Amino acid sequence: MAKTVAILNQKGGVGKTTTAVNLAACVGARGRRVLLADIDPQGNSTSGYGVDKRGVKVSSYDVITARAGAAEAIVHTAFENVDLMPANMNLAGAELEIIDVNGRERLLKNALIPVWEQYDYIFLDCPPSLGLITLNALTAADTFFVPIQCEYYALEGLSQLMATVRQIKRLYNPYIELEGVLLTMYDGRLNLTQQVVEEVKRFFPKKVYATTIPRNVRLSEAPSYGEPILYFDKKSTGAAAYIALAQEFLEKQDP
Repeated sequence: MAKTVAILNQKGGVGKTTTAVNLAACVGARGRRVLLADIDPQGNSTSGYGVDKRGVKVSSYDVITARAGAAEAIVHTAFENVDLMPANMNLAGAELEIIDVNGRERLLKNALIPVWEQYDYIFLDCPPSLGLITLNALTAADTFFVPIQCEYYALEGLSQLMATVRQIKRLYNPYIELEGVLLTMYDGRLNLTQQVVEEVKRFFPKKVYATTIPRNVRLSEAPSYGEPILYFDKKSTGAAAYIALAQEFLEKQDP
């Protein structure tokens, strides 16, 4: 049965989607069967895998609003062992549609149950907010993964995120745990970076990944070509970082 991991941070621009796209690709390349579910209305994971959002017939919107089953929305990608549940702008209206639905927080989990056995890992690329879609992701997930940018306001809003998770744990999903924290846009030469690292480690003791993701031009270019960095430029420092992250992630699953 798949382990489901929500990748989230309600602060935008922290490398959340970059991490979802590239961690999924690198875990798939290591022989695990992966589903990347794009549940962010911006649909950046979808375009990051070379799928045209405008041409998507069945999307995560249809799954969350119970118009279609998960299997109908899933597409096979050109990348090893990775399937995608794409998103498009329709998803932006989903929260209003499901707000009065009974059991609205479990819609995504219920939809994913029939495909659990097909995968080793399901990664959920969440929107940068703490609305109903993110609530669905955290109710469906076994763990959640938090990318944090190495900048001054890194921890801004994270206390709210953790308070939300505690509430979800109490009300809807008693088993959810923090998978880990990933430092992104890392530059070890800067004093500020070191200060942020120390602060994050204080906030999340023993949960900060040793792997860090550097600022890397090739990593920024890859989405416009519709490829994860592993396939776009395997020799880049960005690819090396996500390969190392996938290895560290998998070692934590099978210690």
